[in-house]
Amino acid sequence: MLELPLAQVAHDRAAHRRSETGLVEGLLAQDTTKVLLVGAGRVVAAGHRPALLSVREAADAVGADGARAEAVVAAGRAEADGGAGRGADASGAAGGVAEADGAEYLFLGEADGVSYVARVLPEASDDDGAGLPGGLGWIALRDLADSGDPLTTGLAVEAVALANWHAVTTHCPRCGKPTEPAQAGWVRRCPGEDIEHYPRTDPAVIMSIVDDAGRLLLGRAPTWPAGRMSVLAGFVEPGESAEQAVVREAAEETGVVVGQVEYRGSQSWPMPCSLMLGFHARAETTRLTPDTEELAEARWFTREELRAACADGTLSLPGHASIARALIESWLSSSAPPTPGDEMAQAT
Repeated sequence: MLELPLAQVAHDRAAHRRSETGLVEGLLAQDTTKVLLVGAGRVVAAGHRPALLSVREAADAVGADGARAEAVVAAGRAEADGGAGRGADASGAAGGVAEADGAEYLFLGEADGVSYVARVLPEASDDDGAGLPGGLGWIALRDLADSGDPLTTGLAVEAVALANWHAVTTHCPRCGKPTEPAQAGWVRRCPGEDIEHYPRTDPAVIMSIVDDAGRLLLGRAPTWPAGRMSVLAGFVEPGESAEQAVVREAAEETGVVVGQVEYRGSQSWPMPCSLMLGFHARAETTRLTPDTEELAEARWFTREELRAACADGTLSLPGHASIARALIESWLSSSAPPTPGDEMAQAT
């Protein structure tokens, strides 16, 4: 299987705790709880590593003064003790603290006795370090490939995916009424319909397609600059298996007929809500007839041609955080031309 940067995880999501009454409030009252700041698809980090802050540090980092930060912790302790605040219902929805602090918190899980929550900010500055203490800045998930830390990477991917879902699920799709967060941020409830809405993930396939000569098929989207190319990808349609989507997308985008399809690995790609399913496939035809609405160009590459084009700057590949890059590098490092099954065996 492929080793994928955004598929790392070193924490327990502890789903069994999400329905605990006052879970988030109680965690915000604990000195050991760590907070990840997330907003607009980015997280606060120190360098390339997402920053895990104390509750006070998180409040200070977003501009709350010391007194307000103390009030957040005090409110959490009062709520956890059954004191002041509007309270949390049996679903574990955020109660007094979220209301007093003006922030939305999501329970992410736990590891080695430490609990983790995300604090969702309605806006993140375009300036990477604006308003943050020294050493901290906003980074996108694409920048996490070099973090080297499975714990913070896994927490960041989870937090961004969940926050993105909350941002677009503010109203019930059935009745149009505003929804409310519940179960520590893992559900949104519609009070009008009395129904619950759960986080959405859209499956997409992405595939390295190789012909009998061992050449790799790459394409360039119309919106990409000249020279930027990647493997083919597309969303899985209703009623379709992932393998069927690989065959269909290859035919639709390039006219290539695909035969054998092998699964290689998957990773979350919450930009905003995809799950990328990676495959390796064998092309049965090589004639290219690109769909000009989907691709500006498509081309077969030998390993030597791809290395040369990257070396002289005429070709740029996807970033190292992407499964696309992993598929390409897996092909580059293998000997030509193995069958899909043989190449999988080499990678595992």
